[in-house]
Amino acid sequence: MRNPIDRLTRGLPHGWRVAIDWLVTIIGAIVIVLAVKQWVINPYRIPSSSMEPTLHCAKPTYGCEAGFSDRVLACRFCYDLWDPKRGDIVVFTTPPKAKQVCSEGGTFVKRLIGLPGDEYQEKEGVVYINGEKLNEPYIQDERRDLRNVAAFRIPVDEYYMMGDSRNGSCDSRDWGTVPRKNLIGKVVATYWPPSRISVQ
Repeated sequence: MRNPIDRLTRGLPHGWRVAIDWLVTIIGAIVIVLAVKQWVINPYRIPSSSMEPTLHCAKPTYGCEAGFSDRVLACRFCYDLWDPKRGDIVVFTTPPKAKQVCSEGGTFVKRLIGLPGDEYQEKEGVVYINGEKLNEPYIQDERRDLRNVAAFRIPVDEYYMMGDSRNGSCDSRDWGTVPRKNLIGKVVATYWPPSRISVQ
């Protein structure tokens, strides 16, 4: 049984049929890759030290611990299946204020600390959620800061994002909460460099 391309190109010279077959194959492959990136999974590079030591960026950028930046994969459909969870590492689009206070905006990678409805507070760099100290084993003592943030309630459908390197992270403490619609996906794996391959 002939495929549609064979039927459409019947009567053309053999060379033309082969060329058209290859062209359709290449276009199909490109469409599949773009669809996967748009709706399934997408790669991202870690450009800054805000997530050190969990995710590395490359020296000589200030605060970076590695020779190569980590490359991660973000699951774009995961939050269609379940709600974001505290502790998730998330790729998201920043609110407009991030551009003003961080001198950059766009796509960030941070850890989800506060959920909708949570009461958030920070005392000398220690985070309290709903009055209880948050256990954060992913933070090195030398990367904490001594910031204080007065208690406030995180709005419905908003999330509070922070870097693991608190003294080098421009995050929700500076530009506020992130709407759910801005969440691109959950980081599920580090795929590069090979020595850093891991599943989150």
